[in-house]
Amino acid sequence: MASILNMVSVSPATLSSTRTPRVQTRPFLTKPISFSFNRKSLVIKAAETDAKEGVAPDKAPASEGSSINQLLGIKGASQETNKWKIRLQLTKPVTWPPLVWGIVCGAAASGNFHWVPEDVAKSILCMIMSGPCLTGYTQTLNDWYDREIDAINEPYRPIPSGAISENEVITQIWVLLLGGLTIAGLLDIWAGHDFPVIFYLAVGGSLLSYIYSAPPLKLKQNGWIGNFALGASYISLPWWAGQALFGTLTPDIVVLTILYSIAGLGIAIVNDFKSVEGDRALGLQSLPVAFGTETAKWICVGAIDITQISVAGYLLWSGKPLYALALLALIAPQVFFQFKYFLKDPVKYDVKYQASAQPFLVLGLLVTALATSH
Repeated sequence: MASILNMVSVSPATLSSTRTPRVQTRPFLTKPISFSFNRKSLVIKAAETDAKEGVAPDKAPASEGSSINQLLGIKGASQETNKWKIRLQLTKPVTWPPLVWGIVCGAAASGNFHWVPEDVAKSILCMIMSGPCLTGYTQTLNDWYDREIDAINEPYRPIPSGAISENEVITQIWVLLLGGLTIAGLLDIWAGHDFPVIFYLAVGGSLLSYIYSAPPLKLKQNGWIGNFALGASYISLPWWAGQALFGTLTPDIVVLTILYSIAGLGIAIVNDFKSVEGDRALGLQSLPVAFGTETAKWICVGAIDITQISVAGYLLWSGKPLYALALLALIAPQVFFQFKYFLKDPVKYDVKYQASAQPFLVLGLLVTALATSH
């Protein structure tokens, strides 16, 4: 299940003036996987990706990066040789909080969460499934299939720089995926579900993550479909998991959260601006590439704001005016920060904008969840 908080780029001119070793790529996960067993080992075979081979300049100097950014998995990271720190970087911990928050919203929307040890333990385990395991799986998988793009945009990242081996990356993907699915099954048993709804939500989210990043579908090649899929993964799926853990999913909640995923589409576009060079070079039709940065930034803020205003209208129509007013009050500072940062320069100020505006958006999610629980 995959942000609201997802977070540099190298120009072609820079590439032409630097040494350009080739990025070595290996097969993984692009055709059906075959398993062969012997007495001592499980061999996993896969076919070669169809992505173009990328070119990476020298590593960025380690002194220019931040160790905190490295651990969070965001741009401006320092170079690291410790494999466990590199593994953590690949999972992008900065992207976990939205998924964790989605679980909180789903639990709140259920109306059945109580501050007792059992409910708290259930929710924490669900957060581990959604954040470190399945979001970590998604981010590592995405970095694997983005290694050619990263060789252009961020050549010092762990995979294109060679800081971590291909086998280590593949192992991490499988461990995180299987760990997340196992936890999902255990949560269904703990909740006493006759139908393993959380397990199937985890499977569906994992499959969506795979087709988002991997050929032949590679949804991220299409700015509209890919970003909406990302928004749904980061908003709808964790909400549904949290609500299913403590209550029952209802059609109105499904519709409302899918609507909210349009705001997630806008948030996903924020991250496309820093990758314009690489996306254009490899033919990916992100919205900044397809429409230009000026038009794309207005599409981005429009999707975020119009969605939330529509949800406020729905709450007012549902006879919950105080919740609607609270949501509108949380939209206002987001608009302010859009003009202060994002609309001025979406590449330069993307982190500042997200750090300033997104807390108000996620609080609006909780307001909506509490409104639906009454």
